[in-house]
Amino acid sequence: MHITPDSIILFQLGPVSLNATILFTWCIMALMTVGSWLVTRKLSSTTRLSRWQNLLEVLVTGIRDEIREISGHDPGRYLPFVGTLFLFIALSNLLSIIPGYNPPTGSLSTTAALAVCVFIAVPLYGITQKGISYFKQYTKPSVLMLPFNIIGEVSRTIALAMRLFGNIMSGTIIAAILLSIAPLIFPIIMQALGLLIGLIQAYIFAVLAMVYIAAGARVREHRD
Repeated sequence: MHITPDSIILFQLGPVSLNATILFTWCIMALMTVGSWLVTRKLSSTTRLSRWQNLLEVLVTGIRDEIREISGHDPGRYLPFVGTLFLFIALSNLLSIIPGYNPPTGSLSTTAALAVCVFIAVPLYGITQKGISYFKQYTKPSVLMLPFNIIGEVSRTIALAMRLFGNIMSGTIIAAILLSIAPLIFPIIMQALGLLIGLIQAYIFAVLAMVYIAAGARVREHRD
């Protein structure tokens, strides 16, 4: 049993290696790219919509409503980033029903990369709203708070990465243990539970990302 897909080496040539995390990450990226093209290539503005367009509109509307409720602003500027985070994590976890597949979200390197994206996105969105004055927040209420505010940002990023990694990894381990004990009873139940947990984790990660971005914007507004 592999705790993380990083330990599954599929190909190695000298110092260059290809593990399951890299392979399945690129597979998901390709699947999302092709899938988005197929779903959006024949969009209709009439009342007769295809099943895929109906599903797409329900998904996009749901994400937009969540962003609007959290941020209190127009969700258009946040939708591409937050929506991509949610879809990538959700698809990564949902594909775990495929035999031989290992979700890249079960790798700390993947969850850390996603958390770093959020870490970078927070000041970027702040700068687009308030300009360079955004960084004044780190010296308030006193310049002595600068290192503590920076540590707070870094620790929040680490917590975001560890939360997703720990939940996915622990779910995989528990499922493997239960399946080895009673393989004829638990497979269907554990697969269904795994899919539900995967969707919940994708939702939580996307919501937390939006909360961090929105919180930064609100702090700027109140202090200005």
